[in-house]
Amino acid sequence: MAPMTLDDVDGRLKDVIQDLFEIQSSVHGYLGPETQQVLVGKVKELSGSLAALSNTASNISATAPPELIHEYIDDGRNPHIYTRAFIESIQDVNREMKGKCEAFTSFADILGNEMTKAIPELKDDVSKILAGHPVDGETATVKQWAFKTELKTGGHRVD
Repeated sequence: MAPMTLDDVDGRLKDVIQDLFEIQSSVHGYLGPETQQVLVGKVKELSGSLAALSNTASNISATAPPELIHEYIDDGRNPHIYTRAFIESIQDVNREMKGKCEAFTSFADILGNEMTKAIPELKDDVSKILAGHPVDGETATVKQWAFKTELKTGGHRVD
């Protein structure tokens, strides 16, 4: 068996996230017994993706490079401080992303209101989009499309 890398785990994790998104979409568009089999199939796919993720993750050894640890200790620093600094930097990124999400939501609301003022006949569609519901047979809302796009691009922004 070929050695597993963090990219393999990352790919499996993205598969799990995609399966969860598809389940969310199926639940949102649930129409009763006729869509039940689709939902059951999606849950089975999720189960398979979780099993693949577990198998991939169990075959990988992710440790900090010993040089890094030795360098920190030799410089008289505590490795726990490095861990804390890393966690704090991740929290900063998370706060920034939360701010961007809130700004996008606010912008969507403002844009929707302005579109409704400018083109009153779009009021129902704009309301549905802002409420998170698909419009006129579309399969995904704006938020769902953005999430799918982020998954497909590996978290990179699509302009």
